[in-house]
Amino acid sequence: MDTVALEDIFQNLYSSWSKKEPKQLLPLAPSGSPRIYYRAISDSKSAICAFNSNTKENKAFIYLSNHFAISGLPIPKVYSQSKDYQYYLQEDLGSVSLYSLLGKQEVVSLYEKVVKQLARIQIKGHEGLDYNKCLGPTAFDKQSILWDLNLFKYSFLKLAAIPIDEVLLENDFHTFADFLLQAPQDYFMFRDFQSRNIMIKDNEPFFIDYQGGRKGALQYDLVSLLFQAKANLSPETRAHLLETYLAEASQLTSINQDNFKKYYYPYAMVRSMQVLGAYGHRGLYERKKHFLESIPFAIKNVTWLANQLDTDLEIPELRRIWKSLSENKDFYAPNKDKGKRSPLRLDIKSFSYKYGIPETSSSHGGGFVFDCRFMHNPGRYEPYNNLTGRDESVINFLQQHSTMNDFLNNVRHIVEPAVENYLEREFDSLSIYFGCTGGKHRSVYAADQIANYLHEKYGVRVQLLHRERGWETESMN
Repeated sequence: MDTVALEDIFQNLYSSWSKKEPKQLLPLAPSGSPRIYYRAISDSKSAICAFNSNTKENKAFIYLSNHFAISGLPIPKVYSQSKDYQYYLQEDLGSVSLYSLLGKQEVVSLYEKVVKQLARIQIKGHEGLDYNKCLGPTAFDKQSILWDLNLFKYSFLKLAAIPIDEVLLENDFHTFADFLLQAPQDYFMFRDFQSRNIMIKDNEPFFIDYQGGRKGALQYDLVSLLFQAKANLSPETRAHLLETYLAEASQLTSINQDNFKKYYYPYAMVRSMQVLGAYGHRGLYERKKHFLESIPFAIKNVTWLANQLDTDLEIPELRRIWKSLSENKDFYAPNKDKGKRSPLRLDIKSFSYKYGIPETSSSHGGGFVFDCRFMHNPGRYEPYNNLTGRDESVINFLQQHSTMNDFLNNVRHIVEPAVENYLEREFDSLSIYFGCTGGKHRSVYAADQIANYLHEKYGVRVQLLHRERGWETESMN
């Protein structure tokens, strides 16, 4: 949708609710979905404006939000929605997610709060819920499990060229699905319960993005959180949080803890395989950086879980595949020590085409020049005129309202073979330049992203210059 038209609709929606014009209306960074979010702010109120053309998904979200709110569960309030259900206004829970706090000292105490609230939304949220108003299947049934397992097969195993016996694997899929469905299923299942979907406000957790919820087993959401690949929680922390969860859930309903644990690791494995399938599609196929980087963590989970499963479960082809993944080194990052020892330096610059393409100091005659001018320009809009590609609102604009993410994926795909080749041949320099109209929005952001990515991946020295801003970064060592 046209940005100006979208912002007009959001402004009207906010004004009708708050009785004031928003002083600021800024796009938020995109998530993995096609939904578009803005933050609207006036003197005393703020709210999140959302657009999604999938009205069925919106109706499910709004129904579930209203249902959970009656039970006092920690979700965002929905303030209003348009008549066609494509636009809605919800409570602003801030910008801090559990994911953003990973690695910090206080994170375990937050996880304890999260798993306790998870038990409440699964058990109390199930009471009186009309699953026919949910999106898609009303339950995580055998068909749903097989969809996840086939995502693993087609979007990871096949894309990664992992050898499989399809007949034996299909038999194991059915055996595994039948076993999982023996666990009690009469609870609300969030479906994508992970740290990016948990906001922290006033040191308390709130849950978002539950529109894909359905009826299912308690174990699935818990393992989705505790075995989230990039969270990389230790086995000891996961064991502690499992006991914390069970203590809370047992106060809300009758739970046979031994029976719960019987299905706990198998559900963790099916979730981990589904995640690998998603990472395969977004990473191996779409070449998206975050998902490629997450694959080794997901394989680590699968490897660890394979040693926890009941050996009496007859799934020989799956076990063989899990073993082969544990021995596969194709998905791990290059050795950074080689890049640190190399004479290679990456000369990365942003510039304005008004003043010409920068000259190169490379003894090899240069390298790549990428034109960013075809992408939607935030500089066309007054709120961004005095900002640069390093400001949060500009970054969010480029991620949400331009093709920048796809562009950078393609750039990485083009320059990585050159970097790897130059490291092998011990070249001393390679230039990578990004140009746009003014040299301060699109090209600045693109140069920053590629500089950080290549240094982080290869350990190679980087000299970064934003010519039109006069910003120069010393070599990243």
